[in-house]
Amino acid sequence: MRTGIATICLSGTLEEKLAAAADAGFDGVELFEPDLIGSRLSPAEVRIRAAELGLSIDLYQPFRDFEGVPVDQLERNLRRAEAKFDVMEALGADTILVCSNVSDDAIDDDGLAAQQLHALAERAAARDIRVAYEALAWGRHINEYDRAWRVVHASDHQALGVCLDSFHILSRGTSLDAIAEIPADKLFFVQLADAPHLVMDVLQWSRHYRSFPGQGGFELADFTARVLEAGYAGPFSLEVFNDVFRQADPRRIAVDAMRSLLALAEFVPGADSGRLPPPAASHGYAFVELAVEPASVGETQRLLHAMGFAQTAQHRTKPVALWQHGDVRILLNAGAAAAPGVAAIAVESADPDHSARRAEGLLAPVLSRQRGPDEAELSSIAAPDGTSVFFCRSDAQPDTRGWLQDFDALAPTGREAPTGLSRIDHVALAQPFDYFDEAVLFYRSVLGLEPHESLELAAPDGLVRSRAVSAADGNLRLVLTVPVLARDAAQHAGLQHVAFACRDIFGAAQRMRERGIGPLSIPENYYDDLAARLDLEPAAIEAMRECGVLYDRARGGEFLHFYTPIVGDRLFFEVVERRGGYDGYGAANAPVRMTAQRVPETVTEAAFAHRRPRITPAEREGDGAYNHA
Repeated sequence: MRTGIATICLSGTLEEKLAAAADAGFDGVELFEPDLIGSRLSPAEVRIRAAELGLSIDLYQPFRDFEGVPVDQLERNLRRAEAKFDVMEALGADTILVCSNVSDDAIDDDGLAAQQLHALAERAAARDIRVAYEALAWGRHINEYDRAWRVVHASDHQALGVCLDSFHILSRGTSLDAIAEIPADKLFFVQLADAPHLVMDVLQWSRHYRSFPGQGGFELADFTARVLEAGYAGPFSLEVFNDVFRQADPRRIAVDAMRSLLALAEFVPGADSGRLPPPAASHGYAFVELAVEPASVGETQRLLHAMGFAQTAQHRTKPVALWQHGDVRILLNAGAAAAPGVAAIAVESADPDHSARRAEGLLAPVLSRQRGPDEAELSSIAAPDGTSVFFCRSDAQPDTRGWLQDFDALAPTGREAPTGLSRIDHVALAQPFDYFDEAVLFYRSVLGLEPHESLELAAPDGLVRSRAVSAADGNLRLVLTVPVLARDAAQHAGLQHVAFACRDIFGAAQRMRERGIGPLSIPENYYDDLAARLDLEPAAIEAMRECGVLYDRARGGEFLHFYTPIVGDRLFFEVVERRGGYDGYGAANAPVRMTAQRVPETVTEAAFAHRRPRITPAEREGDGAYNHA
């Protein structure tokens, strides 16, 4: 499968875009005309530069508002086309994209459109150029691909074919059945773009919110499979208009784009080159590593201790301590220079080497690690935001050294006091503004996780976008967040947390308090509203109020959870109890949590929270002295 990318997908000058596309491994490019017009390189020099980089120029685009015009305008349009053919000859490009007419003056006459496109194809054929006709989703009259094909068929010229663009077809919900009716020699070009499902003007949707395959909600695998079944043998080219991508590093976005095509090919019969091993079975998290600067070490340790963790081992050569609660493992790296945060996640893989090969095949950067004598070899890669991702097995195999053997056990320091945590439920990672879609695709493709619906949540300082990705069995979950507007410094955007599952949320909260730290304080108004909205027993709501527990229900299941205070202005923990078939993350409660964290309690303050005077139900109802103060 030949791959291509439109220069409009990337930021920078034309020279920078070509270099980024070549470095990412693309075979060719679609040259977007404004990129050429703004370049200091002549068309001939662009041709030379592309050839030096190993790129073909597969398409020149766009040529607009040609067909369906009054007869007296045809000759002028043909002269416009001849000028573009001159440019294409200098570029070495042999196919031009002609978009369906969007002018209010366009004539709704397929026969006239066919005649005029025939005349254009005749001029193009004389220059060994092909014309790929595309139905824009907002075309004045021709806005469906099957109608565009009927016009091309009626034109009856060998130099005229169709361009199928997944966005224009899937955004309108058009049936794909007619693709099979188009002869292979008339399928001149195929453009791929994904997009989130939005209810808005299709032109604005197209110009600002397209994404690479796997980042949106379109069924691109079915579309691509049907095109291949119809006999298409040309390049699959990405044409993505996205405001965020066009201000990000073009080299990074080009790699993300190539990753999207590699991942898509896995799900399309006949498209997979066999380059990627399938995802190895995963069994949850082996550990999460927290990087903590020296000033926050004591605070973090107190919080882990209150949650029932104990320091059980110390790495032999690194300032990394292993904290455990049963089989739940947290690594505390005290050598960080920045504020506390999640430095690494480790996936329990059935075959770590296999997982690492897949990640490399998907262009994930492999991280080099310093290893001491006889230390375990751990495969690790870098996620887009710099988070390290390890693949490992905690059960050491006879012929390998397990990562746990790199730690020396410490003597117990008192009796254990577990709080009932059973596993790591999910990890929430805040993303830089222009990394969000890239991160979704990265974890979806590298770890084989499925994305959930993208949500927008109201925070005190603006909207936050959130999207979860998870394994089918729920043993591996990630929640990715980003501010809707580019304000990375906002506090709500930079928070990260690790969520632990338990079987008794109230017991866990009580045992934390007994060990000196209470959950994050939740406003009384939240529980009053909960009582008004849901048919919960008053005693249950009172227990939630007492323990700072929040509540959600969906699909016959329930979700109870509480949060800890923040460590170092960025890191906190969550404890969750899932009941029934609940598969979400309590998104309805996120605005309450983010507001409560707006002026967050420190771990030290939280240690005294359980000693504060508590307002009784009678006082809330206006029967007590508090009401008259």
